[in-house]
Amino acid sequence: MTEPRQKLLAATERLIYAGGITATGMDRIVKESGVARKTIYTYYRNKDELVADALAKRDVRWMNWFIARSGKADTPAGKLLATFDALEEWFFTPDFRGCAFINAAGEIGDERDPIRAVAKRHKIKLRDYLHKLAVAYGAEDADQLAAEFLILIDGAITVALVMGRKEAAREAQQLARKLLKT
Repeated sequence: MTEPRQKLLAATERLIYAGGITATGMDRIVKESGVARKTIYTYYRNKDELVADALAKRDVRWMNWFIARSGKADTPAGKLLATFDALEEWFFTPDFRGCAFINAAGEIGDERDPIRAVAKRHKIKLRDYLHKLAVAYGAEDADQLAAEFLILIDGAITVALVMGRKEAAREAQQLARKLLKT
């Protein structure tokens, strides 16, 4: 990937995460990235494609971090529970603004929009990772446990953002313990 494109994607991701897609205009992206508008349009036909690509890059980075962080636990149950430790760590970062993918999906009404598609793929990847952990744990119904953990994770993220309750990760972890009966 070229340096201008890397700068463009990094600036776009940072801006939309901090302020939203609609509030982030192309002029601001040009200014923050230092990439000429003409150059942007050699890579992307429109802003939606640019934002979708920036979110796709965030997905890869976030999932790698999340898997590495929760994967430090020794047991399958510990790995499932460690997903909430990862969330808690994230919630206390100074730039926490909730889930970029939930935020993006909330701004985009059209389910066929490329931005919405990236958000959906992210949630599917997260659920698939949780399913893998549920299988390793020996869950009677790994699909159901993965779905329940996804709801707990997304709920904790939303409560942390909207209510300002950073302890939502710990509270969700307590509910997860009940699901695992630990």
